[in-house]
Amino acid sequence: MSTAIFNLLPNLKPFHHDTHYDDLFLNQSWVLVNGIDKKKAVYIFKDENTLHISQNETTTETSWCIEVKNTFSIVTEDGKTTVKAYFKDDDILVLNRIQTDDCAVFINEGSYSEKLNTFEDVQQFLHNKYKEKATSLIAEHEFYYIERSEEFGPFTVEQLAEKVNNKSISIYCFVRDVNEYNYNKRLRIRDLIKEL
Repeated sequence: MSTAIFNLLPNLKPFHHDTHYDDLFLNQSWVLVNGIDKKKAVYIFKDENTLHISQNETTTETSWCIEVKNTFSIVTEDGKTTVKAYFKDDDILVLNRIQTDDCAVFINEGSYSEKLNTFEDVQQFLHNKYKEKATSLIAEHEFYYIERSEEFGPFTVEQLAEKVNNKSISIYCFVRDVNEYNYNKRLRIRDLIKEL
């Protein structure tokens, strides 16, 4: 896979049969994000190397197979192609055509309460997913704050918000993550509270 795709979609995990095959991959409704505004395509990888592709209320049955580890061969109307499979979280699948930058991105529609029919639906899904993830990370994490050239902490965002409500510190105090060594990001308490 090219470094460009890894930069675009960081933290991709290669498909692993024991981890992904039964619980996350098989029999899921994988909506193809590429070209969703033109036509919605849903891929369902079945056991025994059967692949169902639904487009515009028409379902085509074709085939797929695992060749080696995370390398698949897939037969579509465009012919046979060989791809490497990766997961970005449990509900985003990326299939990268071997030795190219071409990749297809899929979202497991079953992991979302709404239907994914347009690019706007995909954007909303990603926004909700990662906002929720960021909120929970921020809520659990700890930060130092600096006030009048003195550093205090670490505190959770909830503790910082309580201090702000009690007027014991200013909402404009700079904060730093416990894993950072300076305040160069210019993050303030108000920025953290806003994300909760």
